[in-house]
Amino acid sequence: MTFNLPTALTWLRILLIPVFVGVYYLPESSIAPSMRNWTGMWIFAAAAMTDWFDGWLARRWAQTSAFGAFLDPVADKLMVAAALILLVWLDRAPAYLAIIIIGREIAISALREWMAQLGRGKNVAVAFVGKVKTVAQMTAIIALLLWEPVLPGVSTPLVGTVALWIAAILTLWSMFHYLRLAMPVLRERR
Repeated sequence: MTFNLPTALTWLRILLIPVFVGVYYLPESSIAPSMRNWTGMWIFAAAAMTDWFDGWLARRWAQTSAFGAFLDPVADKLMVAAALILLVWLDRAPAYLAIIIIGREIAISALREWMAQLGRGKNVAVAFVGKVKTVAQMTAIIALLLWEPVLPGVSTPLVGTVALWIAAILTLWSMFHYLRLAMPVLRERR
């Protein structure tokens, strides 16, 4: 296992998951609800920023590794799943949208792993629709964790809910996109 700053940032993202979830479990006597929302949101946002930054550093410093390529998406999936489960528990997101998003993440991760074992991993490389889905997903989660008014006339619950619906639609779209790309290999293997 190669240990470098990009890999350390990925591990940091994993370590921040119980921290941001734990903020919402603190007793109200120790933290005001508004402060809980702001703190949890900022911890999650910082973790989400490391996702972009670790990849950028790894490419810029030529510190990419097979382990880093494996760990990075695992960290992303864990972070998003934990946040969505927390949002369902907080009654800020519907469970069916969380199930759609988490289910797709698991299915496409499995598909990518299988395709990589066949030496065809490039067939299901991250597409633009997947990147847009991630932006919508992160926007939704950040807004729904915050749950506080930020700008006059801007409802973070509404912004988060709309972004979550967009993320769920893009989640399904991107899943079908990746399945379509993998279909020739699936037919070939039959």
